[in-house]
Amino acid sequence: MKRFALIGAAGYIAPRHMKAIKDTGNILVAALDKCDSVGIIDHYFPEADFFTEFERFDRHIDKLRRKGKPIDYVSICSPNYLHDAHIRWALRIGADAICEKPLVLNPWNLDALEELEKETGRKVWNILQLRVHPNVLKLKEKVEKEPNKVYEIDLLYLTGRGKWYFYSWKGDLEKSGGVATNIGIHFFDMLIWIFGKVKHFEVHYSEPIKKMAGYLELERAKVRWFLSVDLKDLPEEVIKQGKRTYRSLLIEGEEFNFDSGFTDLHTEVYKRILEGKGFGIKDARPSIELVYQLRNAKPIGFNENSHPYAVKRLAK
Repeated sequence: MKRFALIGAAGYIAPRHMKAIKDTGNILVAALDKCDSVGIIDHYFPEADFFTEFERFDRHIDKLRRKGKPIDYVSICSPNYLHDAHIRWALRIGADAICEKPLVLNPWNLDALEELEKETGRKVWNILQLRVHPNVLKLKEKVEKEPNKVYEIDLLYLTGRGKWYFYSWKGDLEKSGGVATNIGIHFFDMLIWIFGKVKHFEVHYSEPIKKMAGYLELERAKVRWFLSVDLKDLPEEVIKQGKRTYRSLLIEGEEFNFDSGFTDLHTEVYKRILEGKGFGIKDARPSIELVYQLRNAKPIGFNENSHPYAVKRLAK
């Protein structure tokens, strides 16, 4: 049985990590969050110690280490800009780090983490859960059987967020990396993993916190994309249905469905990590480099490569 600590226990994604720790037969020893609204812990590990101050959390973990009860893994669900520091802390206390996306905000941070891996002998693991989705695995297998085919892809991910979003750390570009990093990285990682390296990219429209649109040319795909957290960008029929999210991935004109099968993806990633077969820094790097370039790129305006829905909604 492996011993886990968790940083960021009050957020949306933390329960999936708690469930994965429990489902894989391991134990959460201690958790940290500056917010104390963490009753969800009772569903999984009511005996876990909890801290709202990092200093006390750090002291507790160190005491456990000195008593011969060290932490094996630190699961990191903190805000994006803190991932790098929390990963470093995990490695320095002698644990592996399991971190949500994005692993870091800036590509050069990955180089330093690779050096720290070598120094400490510990590993950094990234939660790239779409890579274990059954339908995504089938798609990758299909694409690999047609190595010379170049696919036409349209990606649309619109999820209307309330005012709170823009007042939180997610509304700060320096802390979240903006919409391409915060929500787009899931899809960009998946597409690069399946269709190959980025050959060319364009940014056609950019309000980096709220919405972005552009074009990607991968080794085996041409991708028109539009991402938005602005409720006004949702199709009218979706809003009338009372929904706040619309996701569409068209591959060669056919809708690719991954709406189902999300339930246990974190658990599956944890199983791989515990077997030493998880996704590491090398796996995370291509999408980290891409979203960094996207948020720093100057928009060139809409053209023939633009997503038609983005043109419809945003073109003046």
